[in-house]
Amino acid sequence: MSDSSAIEWTDATWNPTTGCHKISPGCKNCYAKREWTRLSANPKSVYFKRAFEDVAYHTERLDQPIRWKNPRRIFVNSMSDLFDDDVPDQFIADVFAHMAYARQHTFQLLTKRSARMRTLLTSEAFAEQYEDAIALASDVAEGILGRRRDFDQNARLTTDIRAFDPVLPLANVWLGVSVENDEYAGERIPPLLQTPAAVRWISAEPLLGQVNCGMYLSRTNMPGLRLMPGFRDPLPGIDWVVAGGESGPKARPSHPGWFRSLRDQCLAAGVPFFFKQWGEWVSVSEVEGKGDHHHFDDGATVRRVGKQIAGRQLDGREWNEYPQ
Repeated sequence: MSDSSAIEWTDATWNPTTGCHKISPGCKNCYAKREWTRLSANPKSVYFKRAFEDVAYHTERLDQPIRWKNPRRIFVNSMSDLFDDDVPDQFIADVFAHMAYARQHTFQLLTKRSARMRTLLTSEAFAEQYEDAIALASDVAEGILGRRRDFDQNARLTTDIRAFDPVLPLANVWLGVSVENDEYAGERIPPLLQTPAAVRWISAEPLLGQVNCGMYLSRTNMPGLRLMPGFRDPLPGIDWVVAGGESGPKARPSHPGWFRSLRDQCLAAGVPFFFKQWGEWVSVSEVEGKGDHHHFDDGATVRRVGKQIAGRQLDGREWNEYPQ
């Protein structure tokens, strides 16, 4: 957990849960598990001698974003997946309740388990759990903000916490799915679109294949997609796409055309596109230098130069677009 982050599309990370289980090819070289090896070897760390698959939820971290006064974008669970099967429904409700009362921030949530997310966030049982969680979060927020003498009205908070109506979907919570290729895009995006959300987004990282998501970017052309009971948003659609290549010692190369295709799909639909990174491998047309080469079947070539040298430019420019 950190009130700053090196991740290009966010400002801070918050890990109310830690640990996860691998479920698809995109998890193979998981950066969080790689980081876990170092953390779990430190006797002073809360991760000491814990396996990465030993999922834990941390109630002591729930109020941290409420204590962060300055508004920022917060990536939820950089070291986990909130909707992992081992995370209890009630704790997920607690996380959402605390995000509701930290509404000076924007929360960016990613999951590979969009089916569970949809089931929970559209169920009556979760709605009841959320109400219980809201009562607790309200008391916590009132205590924190009541003690803050230099309270800033520009932070979009209110001194009367109980006057706030934290109705789902929360305006400050962006729900997203991680997809690595077309197969998993087709599996994970439809449940996301059936989940009430203020903003829905895709993180195509590490990008391991072509992703054709144009039909999901349009708010009027999604044939066969049935809305869940009680769905409040009549115009579902993906509002933001982030794309990036893999980094780390065992990074797999991404075809330059996969990134360009996603960018072009976003341009055609008027959806913001954010190019996070090439990763370890970069198109030979973007960066000159030495390094191992990988040749794709169609003749496209990428060179391994490392994440820092590869940079973030796609066809000569950076793409740093965000949803409004």
